[in-house]
Amino acid sequence: MIRCPIDLDLAFGRQSGYLEIPYSYNLGGWAKLMVPIAIFRNGPGPVVLAMGANHGDEYPGPIALSRLWRELSPEQISGTLILLPWLNPPAAHAATRLSPLDGKNFNRCFPGNPHGSPSEMLAHFLSTELFPRASHVIDLHTGGRSLDFLPCAHMHDVPDPRQNREMRLAAEAFLTPDTFLYADVAGAGLLPSEAERQGKIVITTELGGSESVPAHIHRLCQRGLSNVLRHIGVLSGDPLPRTAPARWLAALDERDYLFAPESGIYENAVSLGEAVIPGQTLGWVHCPEVPDRAPAPVRALTPGVLIGCRAPSRLAQGDCVACVARELN
Repeated sequence: MIRCPIDLDLAFGRQSGYLEIPYSYNLGGWAKLMVPIAIFRNGPGPVVLAMGANHGDEYPGPIALSRLWRELSPEQISGTLILLPWLNPPAAHAATRLSPLDGKNFNRCFPGNPHGSPSEMLAHFLSTELFPRASHVIDLHTGGRSLDFLPCAHMHDVPDPRQNREMRLAAEAFLTPDTFLYADVAGAGLLPSEAERQGKIVITTELGGSESVPAHIHRLCQRGLSNVLRHIGVLSGDPLPRTAPARWLAALDERDYLFAPESGIYENAVSLGEAVIPGQTLGWVHCPEVPDRAPAPVRALTPGVLIGCRAPSRLAQGDCVACVARELN
């Protein structure tokens, strides 16, 4: 159902346009969701698919990819680079995690459905048309408006030794001080999981979070993106060496992820990057309607480092408020 007006197997050069996804809404019985796409190809080499705005409230990735789109020429490429900087335009316009067109979390729609909602159709197109062509898949994230993270490249541990090793090297090439192994605790259908299942080298990030993005996070994203593309060999130039070894952190136990016991106003008690021990209070949930009631504490269940914490103060029961990760080296 998706129309792609550009040649995905172009021999050489640059093309740009839009993936056209049919949908209907109250003021448009015949409408198209337009998702911008650019392809740069220059001979044989790696085929890299790089994406941003999987969630609409995560900004550094789309900005870095849009800058690359404007500044890149095919002569700087060895192989193929496919850019999808604004994967989820409706969510990006609304600054929301979920698409307002269909209420879907795009990162829970894989492998997709060719006859489903717009998000499901696009997930199917990626799964069946773009992932099979790619050797590497880059999916740039932050914690969005709900969580703030220590800036990190992150990945799943995958069973194939070669794939796992190459993913670790690529994560380190993003040049974030920390790299993070994470577990899926919010359901199935992740974009990275589908790409990993197809044997791709997958590079993902959590570059901070919350509504505002400081300049150093944008610089980190743009530098890391260029460096990992050089590391892969698709972008000309030598990759920058790390000035210090990456610190590997892992949150692979479900108890590493803490959730609000009730609704209210959250007070973070620990700063990102601080060491924590089991039983330590990470924050409190205050009840604004009953000021004389003691707030409900959220306590760590595992030891480690606070790698992620709640960004907005207002929360609902069951919202994730903290993630604790253990050092691996």
